[in-house]
Amino acid sequence: MLPIILCSIGAMGIVAERFWTLQRKKILPPELVPLIWKLAKKGGLDDATLRRVKSSSPLGAILASGLVNSHHGREMMKVSIEETGRQIVHDLERFLNTLGTIASITPLLGLLGTVVGMIKVFAAIMIHGVGDPGILAGGISEALITTAAGLTVAIPSLIFHRYFERLVDEYVLNMEEEALRLIDVMHGDREFIE
Repeated sequence: MLPIILCSIGAMGIVAERFWTLQRKKILPPELVPLIWKLAKKGGLDDATLRRVKSSSPLGAILASGLVNSHHGREMMKVSIEETGRQIVHDLERFLNTLGTIASITPLLGLLGTVVGMIKVFAAIMIHGVGDPGILAGGISEALITTAAGLTVAIPSLIFHRYFERLVDEYVLNMEEEALRLIDVMHGDREFIE
C-alpha cells in the first residue's frame, strides 16, 4: 500500500501543477499577437521589446525567435521557430510521462498486493487449515483492498494524463498557426487584420 499511496500523492501533485501551469492565458495570452502586429507596423520591435515578448509566455518565446530572425529570410525564420517550438513542447509536456507511468504501474502494484495477500492466505491455510474463516478473510480482504487502491489511483491518473496530452496538442497547434501567420505577414504573403 505504501508505494500506491506515494504514487497517489505524486499524481495529485502533478495534476495540480499541470492545471496551474497549462492555463490558456499563460500559454497563449490573447493580447500578445495583436500587440506584436501593432509594434511591427510601427517598427517598435527592438531588442528590449523582443526580450519582454520572449519571456512573457511560450507563444511569446516562439514568436520572438521568429521575429529575431525575420531579416534572415523566410526559411531561417521558420527553422528558428521550429527549434524554439520543440523546446516549448518539451516544457509543456513536463511531468506527463511521470503521470502516465503512475497510471501504468499502480494497477500492477495493486496486483502485487493481491498476490502477496493470496500468498498469506495459502500460508495460513498450510499452518491452520481451512477451518478458520477469519484467517482466510483477512488475507483475501488485504488482497482486494490493494487491488482497489491501485485502480483508484490509476484511473484518475490515466484520465488526467490523456486530458493534459490533448491540451498540450491543442496549444501546440494554436502556437503553430500563429507562428505561420507571423512568417506570412512578415514576408508580405498575407495581410494582418486587427
